[in-house]
Parts: sequence; C-alpha cells; structure tokens
Amino acid sequence: MKKVLNTAAAPAAIGPYSQGIATTGTMVFLSGQLPIDPATGAFPEGGIKEQTRQSLLNAQAILQSEGLDLKHVVKTTVLLSDIANFGPMNEVYAEFFNEPFPARSAFAVRDLPKGALVEIEMIAARG
Repeated sequence: MKKVLNTAAAPAAIGPYSQGIATTGTMVFLSGQLPIDPATGAFPEGGIKEQTRQSLLNAQAILQSEGLDLKHVVKTTVLLSDIANFGPMNEVYAEFFNEPFPARSAFAVRDLPKGALVEIEMIAARG
C-alpha cells in the first residue's frame, strides 16, 4: 500500500504526480522539488544558492508532513541546469545534511521545468 504525501508547506505538483509517496513499510519517496516558494509561487531572487536552499526547504516540509526530517534521507538526486553550479549548490546542500550523509547523484540536464537552475529528489527511510 502507499500513502500520498501532500502539504501546503511545499509547492503543489505541477503535473500528474504526488509531492511524495510513503509506503506502509519504511520507505518515503519525494518527487523532485523545484525551487518554488510555496507562499509566492515564484523562484526566490538570486541564483543557484537561493534556489538550492528553496528546493531543500520544500523537500524538508514534505518530510515533516510525514513526521520525518533530513536525518531520515538515505538518497538524493540533484539535477542541475548547468554543471558549473555544482560547487555553489554543494555549499548550500552541506548546510542541510550532517554525517552520515545520504548517498547522492548529481548531474546536469539540458533543461528543468519552469527554467529552474536545480531540482532535488529524495528517498527517506523510517527508523
């Protein structure tokens, strides 16, 4: 069985998908989070650092809706519109995670929805 995760503290899905899915077991899967501020519906002003922070805050809000936090994250995937943004993204990312760090993939893609600079998805585990 699966449970749909949905919180107003993160932006609503912009297509036919859920913010996240929790299994009846231990796994929680978050869809990729764009850097949309749920209060304004817009990207934060600035660049990759501000957008990375907002994407991580959005993911954090979804986890919190399920009683979890970033300590429960076991895997992340970071999509960047430009691999040159890897360093600044990584600086902000490091502010959110402590050891033991989750496994991670990070790579550049041709484009991201709405012209975003970053999108971050997560897998978390209870326990």
